Amino acid sequence: MIKTLVIAAAALAMTFSANAAMTPHMETALISVCKAGASNRNYQFNNTMKSYRINKSRIFPRLVCNGESFYNFALNAGADKTAAKIAPYTRGRVTIRDIAQTDQDYELYVVNF
Repeated sequence: MIKTLVIAAAALAMTFSANAAMTPHMETALISVCKAGASNRNYQFNNTMKSYRINKSRIFPRLVCNGESFYNFALNAGADKTAAKIAPYTRGRVTIRDIAQTDQDYELYVVNF
């Protein structure tokens, strides 16, 4: 009986910790950042960043809008000014391609450098 109660309490604690990952205020702030980034208006973007006190170096490498990184989201929305502004904060990706003549054409990716 006690063993079952302990397991149930542990499972309940894990569900609360999983739901507490993002507060409603944080979700609203990040949605506003995504919308301001897609607008391609630097003033609106800067004002949104300032009003929510967003740390660019912590948010932009991790922010995902509509399933895309924020940088790619801005580019696909035609927001080239916003994409240029946040480009220094994005994580780089290095691609090494073998240029030897082979039957197979494949790419080698180095993710972390």
